[in-house]
Amino acid sequence: MEKWLVILGIWAMCAACAVFFIRGATRASNRREEERKRASAASRGSAENTRNALND
Repeated sequence: MEKWLVILGIWAMCAACAVFFIRGATRASNRREEERKRASAASRGSAENTRNALND
């Protein structure tokens, strides 16, 4: 019985680590996408301000 508890504990730890790794990997890519969208929007805004300043 004790042997099975040890084996079950090891498998549970491996499963938990796999789940955390996969969740962490997928969330990081989503964050990068959001940051890229924010950066491009900010860059568009500053380009528009520059154009307005040149036209004045």
